[in-house]
Amino acid sequence: MPDDITVKDNHIYGGWRQPVNISASVKDSIHDDETAQKLGMRGGTVAGNIHLEQFPPVLLKAFGPRWFECGSLSMYFTYATKDREEVRVVMDVPPEGAGDAQVETWMETADGHTVCKGTASVGTPGQPTSLDSIEVKNAAPEELRILSGLKAGDKLPPREMTVTHEDMSERLIVITEPLDWYQGNSPWGGAIATPTLMFNAMRVDFQLPIKAVSFQGAAELRNLAGPVKVDVPYRVGGEILSVGASPKTEFYWFDAWLEDRDSGKRIAELRLMRRFMKASSALYQDDK
Repeated sequence: MPDDITVKDNHIYGGWRQPVNISASVKDSIHDDETAQKLGMRGGTVAGNIHLEQFPPVLLKAFGPRWFECGSLSMYFTYATKDREEVRVVMDVPPEGAGDAQVETWMETADGHTVCKGTASVGTPGQPTSLDSIEVKNAAPEELRILSGLKAGDKLPPREMTVTHEDMSERLIVITEPLDWYQGNSPWGGAIATPTLMFNAMRVDFQLPIKAVSFQGAAELRNLAGPVKVDVPYRVGGEILSVGASPKTEFYWFDAWLEDRDSGKRIAELRLMRRFMKASSALYQDDK
């Protein structure tokens, strides 16, 4: 655990960190400087799932190891950061003595921007998470170009996957907040997956053939019978929740699940909103 976590005025403050834009070399993406600046961004952006990896030390301070077993982190992204810009996690202190609880949490930059905001919980607090509270709506089919043909209820075919030690070794080179448990000797008997590796494991939407620059608009990780472990075979699948449009983007929400390959026990879930920029698509060139 880092030694720079502080508690003040009913808030838990994580230390200032500098997340690395590990996808900066991916051309024609929101993460490379040239493409991002053409689309009106300040530069190549750090992916939202990388930011999720900064929360565990504060989650452990708030909820203890139980968060990895039955905790959630539900965040809406509001400000894109660039490579190594300083950010920190802030979280409300849970009610004293509460076994199950949900609190507000956010990430902020040194100059006062809110990178993401939402809720963190453990157990069954009896209230909706930040993303559960959002009423998702579908656009009329004629409003969609980039996501034409995609609709709520579409299944994302299941597949088998394993978070390997090689995956973990690559993450640990650039991880924002390393924990010893990611390398082994955890309370659950072996190495556990980082939030980013949990997220990546459930990205079953990558199989969709969509041609436009995209970014993560919101994400929720839920541990149901966690943690997700390294070198354990799982089965993952998902379903489109809704398909919508805004003035600058088309987007979809999807729910994904991860279960034990052999027993079928549900281990974790992901809800993700993925936005596609209209300005990056040839389907909108005539509108300029």
